[in-house]
Amino acid sequence: MPDNQSPDQIEFPGLPLAVYRELAAHLRSTPGVDASLIPQTSQQFDYHQSQIAGLQIEYSTTANSQSRERVQQILAYYKQRYNN
Repeated sequence: MPDNQSPDQIEFPGLPLAVYRELAAHLRSTPGVDASLIPQTSQQFDYHQSQIAGLQIEYSTTANSQSRERVQQILAYYKQRYNN
């Protein structure tokens, strides 16, 4: 699915796992976009740290400018809603 462009990595520190999953599902509903969760690599538990390190967003060759704009709108919504 991905094209030759390197994937984008997005981090929302402290965002709960469930919200990361919701965000990834929301992004995947956009044509030509795939999103996957990046696992947390920290060896020490921190209650205020998310279980997820971030999201990786990849665009297929079918992703057009509207898809990319929609991804930016979705990310802005979550950033505003969760104050990250």
